[in-house]
Amino acid sequence: MWNQDGSAIRKKVLENYRKYLQRKEVYKKFGYDIDRERDFILQKAQPIFGDILEVGTGKGYFSLVLAKEGYHFVSVDISEEEQNFAKLILRYFGLEKFAEFRVENAECLSFEDKSFDTIFSVNTLHHFRSPFKVIEELVRIVTFEGKIILSDFTEEGLTIVDRIHQEEGRRHKVGRVSLSKIEDYFKERGFLVERYRTSFQQTLVGYHQII
Repeated sequence: MWNQDGSAIRKKVLENYRKYLQRKEVYKKFGYDIDRERDFILQKAQPIFGDILEVGTGKGYFSLVLAKEGYHFVSVDISEEEQNFAKLILRYFGLEKFAEFRVENAECLSFEDKSFDTIFSVNTLHHFRSPFKVIEELVRIVTFEGKIILSDFTEEGLTIVDRIHQEEGRRHKVGRVSLSKIEDYFKERGFLVERYRTSFQQTLVGYHQII
């Protein structure tokens, strides 16, 4: 993709940005403001520090938030196709230097133990086939002083996503593991957990108790 001539790349970047704006408007029609919800997550994650990892790049909505705030980070996703959307949207804003994208399975990450201080995973939990395997990996790679921020849709949020998928003739598959069960998992492993929510988004911030 990136070796094509400049005009072809520009066309792809602009077309991808158009799709990004359209997607935001679709969600806003149902009352879900992507920018507002992502800003809420970012606010509750403060302070954000050290080496940062995003698990589940998707189309890059949260990647864009991090890059706009000037954070350098690594972002992983199992789908290279999805990550290409994220690369293009960051390129539109001239922010591609802030992100290092890697195609990886979150159930078995390549990073060493205690590699990251701040780990985000936004609206991906309900997609994971084996969510506890993923959470075990996040616990493994977070530093003792670091934290893990998990955010996913509330029931109201999932209802909106379901309606959007139905309108598009698709089915939205949702896993059975809730954030409440993840919260219990964190606590069993000695993490303190803070919980926040909006009408459409619920967020956990887990970190070790430092005595």
